[in-house]
Amino acid sequence: MSRGARETRVKTPRERRCIATGETAHEDRLVRVVAGPDGTVVPDILAKLPGRGAWISASREAIALAVRRRAFQRALETPVSVPDGLDDQIETLLAARALSVLGLARRAGRLAMGYDAARGAITGSPSPAWRIEASDGSADGRRKLDQLAHAAVPGVPVVMCFSAEELGAALGRSGVVHLVLAPGPEAETFGVLMGKLAGFRPVSPQKPERPARES
Repeated sequence: MSRGARETRVKTPRERRCIATGETAHEDRLVRVVAGPDGTVVPDILAKLPGRGAWISASREAIALAVRRRAFQRALETPVSVPDGLDDQIETLLAARALSVLGLARRAGRLAMGYDAARGAITGSPSPAWRIEASDGSADGRRKLDQLAHAAVPGVPVVMCFSAEELGAALGRSGVVHLVLAPGPEAETFGVLMGKLAGFRPVSPQKPERPARES
């Protein structure tokens, strides 16, 4: 198994209790935190840091609630301070991890980049798992791909929460606007990360553009 496959392999999620709400949910809907060496709360996006951890729902609202209820201190069983902007920090880490996963998919040959490649991936086999559109990309190109996807593979989720610059930096190619992610371990991991990131920023178009009706 390649390193990339190991890094993106999705384990069967275990159920954990959110320290803010008390509700039980799968790990793929939660974020783990630990107490850092300096006594501050540290996000553990990969859930691999040593020490006692606590789990919280992946949303700004849950973090704010946990702060008000002093849930971090109780769950970690040690005096800890919650850094200002913890929610922003988690958002940044989730976004960076998602972009890294796209890089792994590119190296594995499971990411189509560019308008023509995206068109081919949408109509080809296997059916795409995800479409990624740069938030500042061409509306005309996105609309054409929306129409094509609506006809060929309706229901494929679209992500539009990264700029072309962010995508280009992650993929080593400037001007990246249209991407299609094929099924595989990277797509599974990407889906989990998008579910979590949605608690911190909009990840999909608010009003997906529908294909124009034929006259």
